[in-house]
Amino acid sequence: MGTFDVGENAPRRGMRFLRALLVASVAAAGMLGSAAQAARSSKPIVLDRSGGFAIGGVTLTNPNNTQQTLSCDHGYVEYFIPWTPRRTSLVMWHSSSTQVFQNRWDGGEGFKDMFLRRDYPVYLWDGPRVGRANFGCAAQTYRPWYRDQGNFAGWNFGPRFPRWWPDVQFPANDTRAWDQAMRARYDEMDTADNVQLQTDAAAVAADSGKLGADIVYLTNSAGGLRALMTVVKSNATNIKGIVAYECIGSVFPQREDSPRAWGGGFGPFQVPVDEFRKLAQLKAIQFVWGDHRNANASEVQTTQKMANLINEYGGNAEVVSLKRDYGLAGNTHIAFADMNNEQVGAILESFLKANQLDSYAPSDL
Repeated sequence: MGTFDVGENAPRRGMRFLRALLVASVAAAGMLGSAAQAARSSKPIVLDRSGGFAIGGVTLTNPNNTQQTLSCDHGYVEYFIPWTPRRTSLVMWHSSSTQVFQNRWDGGEGFKDMFLRRDYPVYLWDGPRVGRANFGCAAQTYRPWYRDQGNFAGWNFGPRFPRWWPDVQFPANDTRAWDQAMRARYDEMDTADNVQLQTDAAAVAADSGKLGADIVYLTNSAGGLRALMTVVKSNATNIKGIVAYECIGSVFPQREDSPRAWGGGFGPFQVPVDEFRKLAQLKAIQFVWGDHRNANASEVQTTQKMANLINEYGGNAEVVSLKRDYGLAGNTHIAFADMNNEQVGAILESFLKANQLDSYAPSDL
């Protein structure tokens, strides 16, 4: 297979078993096609409870009137707990908006409902100053600019607008799907300060236990960097894994051979070696890349370097290509929203199983 190399010294705990399970699951999903999707969708979603809460943040006092305060810089979590939940919580961390986890590009079932049907608790996370957590403690300015066509290339729908990739897993002729995709955006505010702010709140959330004791982050784009930094800041006992779809941004240990820290919103960030080692304590980390991202692409090479270092410290990290490793063609920057997201979901499901993250929570009865 065309898997990316993770280094001769990289541990392979369960890697071969994992790869066999993943390939078999994807092949099965592809052969069954719509029949498999229909069977999945026929299982009702039965919830024990759902809701939401704010977490982290600070409270400022008006220096001119001590009776006035502002609660700000918190994160917001919306949660859905199945009637018979598994132990592992899937915390879905976007880099555009929670909408990309809620629906497929054409409005079909997204990862949220797909994995609720599989009995995984699902948590949708909005970091400080975005989405439903937009009360910030500092002034900020939104400046509109014409970005739809930039999204087209950035989300890997094609090489440049309006040239779609021939096999793209986006309904290219569906004007409503395009409209919805362009509106499913928050302003990311990709600054170094924002990364620190968001991961401070996310570490509080992870350590609180309110997201469960076995957390796997599902991230997209710059959300991957933020999940990695959250592990570094947390006590790391509740976080068990990360699956980062097209991770943009990086964190490295403070070593002479690490890329220089530039201080921008995508890093590279450098952290003390002992903090970086927390990433090696997770059960598994998977960096996932779609089509038209060859092994020499700078973003792919950066995740490769991170995986190599995590494994050097005894971790279990890998970099995979949906096309070269699993035969999935046409995936975009947001594979879990693509038209073949059932097959992408099969890869994730087998990843969880192979890393013993699919068990059910013990019954209280």
